[in-house]
Amino acid sequence: MSDTTSEQTGIEKIDAADLGGRRMRYFDYVMVAFVVILLLSNVIGAGKVANVDLPVIGAYAFGAGILFFPLSYVIGDVLTEVYGYARARRCIWAGFVAMLFMALMATVVVAMPPDPDWPNQAAYEAVFGQVPRIVFASIIAFWAGEFVNSYVMARMKVWTQGKYLWTRTIGSTVFGQGVDSLIFYPLAFYGVWETELVITVMITNWLLKVAWEALLTPVTYAVVGFLKRREGLDVYDAHTGFTPFKTSI
Repeated sequence: MSDTTSEQTGIEKIDAADLGGRRMRYFDYVMVAFVVILLLSNVIGAGKVANVDLPVIGAYAFGAGILFFPLSYVIGDVLTEVYGYARARRCIWAGFVAMLFMALMATVVVAMPPDPDWPNQAAYEAVFGQVPRIVFASIIAFWAGEFVNSYVMARMKVWTQGKYLWTRTIGSTVFGQGVDSLIFYPLAFYGVWETELVITVMITNWLLKVAWEALLTPVTYAVVGFLKRREGLDVYDAHTGFTPFKTSI
């Protein structure tokens, strides 16, 4: 793709392969937001099944992490759309390592003997003492789902020539969250929950995550537009190597 600059917006369309080590003004901030939301979703919502009574549908079970985790996919879409697959890949690996470190530290701290006068060990274990199986499932599902999401997003941008942003944000979420849910819930809860509940929560969470992405489309448009204008770039992955097994840009 040849580099072109819109006279109206001042945004340069550029192939990701031509970026080199060009510094991005807001990339670090977006990466930090991505990792923070990812960690919060695992600490606050992991393992809890909530239930709400909806007017038409009735009682509706869903994983509480749905309130936070989809935001990491929204930011993942923003990263790929604005900065390209390679930089999104670096953020995914940063999130992966952060989750591993959080799991390790939680295991160590929970295992430390509490002071006899401190009465909150049981509550602390309930919050931070996650079952290794759930931690493993969460990390693997995140890794696979985020890379699928970023890959679909990047490829669709080239196919659509940068048009119809909503099609690739929602489309990438359908595939990315589908892979995430399909890996996480069976790995984490099969044999622990009733099979019917595993399937129900897996499907409903997938649908809710996609719905969340659709509802947040105006926000995604606003953030993407702001960052592209501030960075002065619109990055396309026409000649990108899509292997997930590297962190270089």
